[in-house]
Amino acid sequence: MDALLIVLAALYGAVAGVLLPRARYRLSVEPEEPWRSAGSCGHALAGWLGRGRCGECGERYAPGAPWWAAATALVCAGLAAVVGARPELAVWLLAAPVAVLLAAVDRSVRRLPDVLTLPLAAGVAALLGLAALIPGSAGSWPGALLGGPVLGGCYLALFLIHPSGMGFGDVKLAVGLGCALGWYGWQVLLLGAFAGLLLGSLYGTALLLTRRAARGTALALGPFMLAGAWLGLLLGGATGA
Repeated sequence: MDALLIVLAALYGAVAGVLLPRARYRLSVEPEEPWRSAGSCGHALAGWLGRGRCGECGERYAPGAPWWAAATALVCAGLAAVVGARPELAVWLLAAPVAVLLAAVDRSVRRLPDVLTLPLAAGVAALLGLAALIPGSAGSWPGALLGGPVLGGCYLALFLIHPSGMGFGDVKLAVGLGCALGWYGWQVLLLGAFAGLLLGSLYGTALLLTRRAARGTALALGPFMLAGAWLGLLLGGATGA
């Protein structure tokens, strides 16, 4: 059963990943700009989900589907492998494509759109409430509801202390990640949050050492926050805290 669950989760992630390139392209704009409504070729885009290729002329305007499919499949398969058939797995699998999309947008334009971060936080909190009602869940809904404001508050403090080091979108993302991590307890919340900051610091240090960035260069923190949260969920799912 576990092997079948992992395969099904990977297939789900691959299919979801194939549908993300168009949304990534449309959302990867500067804060004051409207979402893209046409491809680089000038033809109008139909909908938000789909491949990053124009349906009229075939021109590619976003990275190909294989990369997206592989990334989302890996995230989903990893969660299924450690969480198993617990109710919260459905919540993680629903949130995974949104997380991958957020990481890609932030990496492209150093922006975490409210249209993704706010529904992610609200959706995770609400769905975990439903998961808590199903026998077999391994977490705490009150812990999730507390984890969101706590982690969001910590990032808000960091933002106020050093606003050039992160964006306010990171604060909003932290609320959703705090809800997810708080489900498995305070230890998982702390480890997941710390892992994200550590990964971001290591990446920034590597850029400095290789002279690919200078001190004060703005880096996209979102992908590392999301990666740290994923590692935290893997830990929480494995221990069943």
